[in-house]
Amino acid sequence: MKTFIILLFVILSAAGSAVIAQDEAADTTDFQTDEIIISATRTDQRLIDIPFSVQRVDMSQWKSSRKMGLNDVLTNVPGLILQPRYGNHDVRVAIRGFGSRSNSGIRGVRILLDGIPESEPDGQTRIEALDFTAIGRIEVAKGNLSSLYTNAPGGVINFFTDKYFPTSFVMSDNEFGAYDLRKNGIKIGVNSGKERFMATYSYENYKGYREHSQEYQTRFNSIYESDIGTYSKLLVSGYYVSGLIKLPGSLTLNQYNTDDLAANQRDLSRDAKRETDKGRVALTYSTRFGKTKNNFIELTGYSTIKAFVRTSATYRLFTRYGVGGSFRLINKSKIGDRENEFSIGGDAFYQTGPISEFNNIGGVKGDNLQALTDETLTNLGFYFLNQIPVVKNKLSFLVTGRYDRVVTNAKDLIAGFRDTSRLFDQFTPKFALNLKLNPRMSIYGSFGFGFDVPANNELDNYPFSSDGGLKLINPDLNPQKSTNFELGYKGEIPNRKADAFRNTFIELTLYSTKIDEAIIPFTVDGNVFYRNAAVVNRKGIEFGLSTEIVKGLDFKTAYTYSDFKYDEYSARNITANGQIVDENYSGSTEPANPDHYFTGELGYTYSISRDHNVFIKTNGLYAGSMYVNDKNVDSLKTEDYFLTGIQLGTDLTFKNFRLLAYAGLNNVFDKKYVAFVQINSDRQEFYEAGPRRNFFGGINLSYLFNR
Repeated sequence: MKTFIILLFVILSAAGSAVIAQDEAADTTDFQTDEIIISATRTDQRLIDIPFSVQRVDMSQWKSSRKMGLNDVLTNVPGLILQPRYGNHDVRVAIRGFGSRSNSGIRGVRILLDGIPESEPDGQTRIEALDFTAIGRIEVAKGNLSSLYTNAPGGVINFFTDKYFPTSFVMSDNEFGAYDLRKNGIKIGVNSGKERFMATYSYENYKGYREHSQEYQTRFNSIYESDIGTYSKLLVSGYYVSGLIKLPGSLTLNQYNTDDLAANQRDLSRDAKRETDKGRVALTYSTRFGKTKNNFIELTGYSTIKAFVRTSATYRLFTRYGVGGSFRLINKSKIGDRENEFSIGGDAFYQTGPISEFNNIGGVKGDNLQALTDETLTNLGFYFLNQIPVVKNKLSFLVTGRYDRVVTNAKDLIAGFRDTSRLFDQFTPKFALNLKLNPRMSIYGSFGFGFDVPANNELDNYPFSSDGGLKLINPDLNPQKSTNFELGYKGEIPNRKADAFRNTFIELTLYSTKIDEAIIPFTVDGNVFYRNAAVVNRKGIEFGLSTEIVKGLDFKTAYTYSDFKYDEYSARNITANGQIVDENYSGSTEPANPDHYFTGELGYTYSISRDHNVFIKTNGLYAGSMYVNDKNVDSLKTEDYFLTGIQLGTDLTFKNFRLLAYAGLNNVFDKKYVAFVQINSDRQEFYEAGPRRNFFGGINLSYLFNR
């Protein structure tokens, strides 16, 4: 950690020297950090004014990438570790260790679409509804945001549907690639000045590189926004997705070494899969009011419906109906000659529906009804935020806090005596300072608490709990709580008049997180349950750099260092006859977290003319080795790996027509590697391989109206 502090000091010193020189020149140019506006932190602020680690990625940065999973579009975000499963949309998302324990879906990181939660009330998220052709930008706010959002100890990722385009258009979107990847769709955008409408429809077909890993998805996304007054807007959005993903399962080390692309035979015999039909509609109204229009209010309402089938040992059918809403009120007022910003808001999300469980006959629903339950999840939360200017245009102090009330209710529709519910509530504050060295550079620090309630599947009761497994919900499992420190620097070192290294942006963050009552899985006769069993200490560093080396030649890189240890951990397994086996894992490293994680990208664009460009870029990813279980058995630890890729293409405009054509090659050197770790498997099935060398390409043809 001393090395990190020294590094931070050196960078800040160098930055400060550059700042002084620039300020003396009295340069009035508008810089990148003054232009980037972030809203994932509940207010619309410039990047440089936010005392958190945040980053925005625009669609131009992934236009020529394969667009199936998050790992295809969020490639150079410091601190964001993405571990894909089967090469499709199912990607484990981890920020500062939060989310790395999820063996299915996303946990610990709040996922939003246009500010509306894709995450369910208990924090679980699946992102099959996201079509990256429909997304215009992505904001990533890293670190503990429990003081602003429910179940966000790792941060928030907010996806924004594309609605700001200069002219109306229609586009044919086509992608293809190895393993029979086919994606075809259409995108329509209408901009009449005061009204904007965008809609996409796509069909995706993917055979998969592993046995039994097919995916099929049909998606429709749309958004309509109208300026209904000088200061008011009305927004209507909706989506529908229907699809299937087959699950090949994880392998033992021997199976992985023999054939890493084979399916687990047990999952194959069960035809393990997920089928989803899911939709959402939402309405948002916002306006500015007051004598000087210094007040802003936004009201949102939405409803969701989901039919979900999951086959494993049994055939389970989920039906979910949800309704939710949110509001936020922002007031900007003068305190002397300084502008103070105060915000309050709230969120509510109610979700209910039955779950039926049948015997599974090779992936087909049997006639034997084994369980029938009804689950209701309710999340209600209120927050406040005040950013106080201590020194005008230099130093600001932020205080924010949130109260959450999460209720889980489960009813057994066959045996009513098993009905039960759990209530989790907590107030979590956070404090932060932001010191602007100049309009383009700042250092910041924060201290706050985190609150993470158990997900619904983590609350499954077991025979040896304090109530003997009588009720549906585990009475002993409690939320995990965290204490978080963060120190960081972000800023642009402008060099606009030079021929080399223009527009250099640097981000450096140090953090320390202590988790009490950490939620840890354990086994009872081969079945996985959860308990509060550990104290975890996480320390790390995140570094990002982007620069224009020379005109047309851009370089981006991100590096993440993670040191995650169990300060205290008594591991427990319980056999079928009730024998308790405890082991002391204190001092072990958390599994599924590489200690070093590096990404980089070098791209060159050559402009033939204003409307004709060709480009080429190469990328690399290094992931350190990972432990596969809490016991830290070295012989089972994964090997580190380094992957490279290359893309090339052309972007041509002829009057009203625009053609984007591209092709790429991933894993150029055909590396065999473990992309995903199924942690703490009692069957020793830890390993899921990543794809070997594979190609992809795309052709997008657009017609631009009124150009």
